[in-house]
Amino acid sequence: MQNQLFQQAREAVNRLVNRGGQFNQQDKQAAHDAIQSAYNNATAEEQQELKQLEQQLKQQNELK
Repeated sequence: MQNQLFQQAREAVNRLVNRGGQFNQQDKQAAHDAIQSAYNNATAEEQQELKQLEQQLKQQNELK
């Protein structure tokens, strides 16, 4: 279960980043929610990657 949540979060971020700016607030919120859900059950290594994914979104102004 936790690995699936982690993979879903990774895919959600990748979809947003690879769209080149074609996303809306609902997309951003979905990616953020996926990261948060996965984080709660992630291993320490997965948590680090999730933090990096969230930072990647923030750097690209995808997430407020």
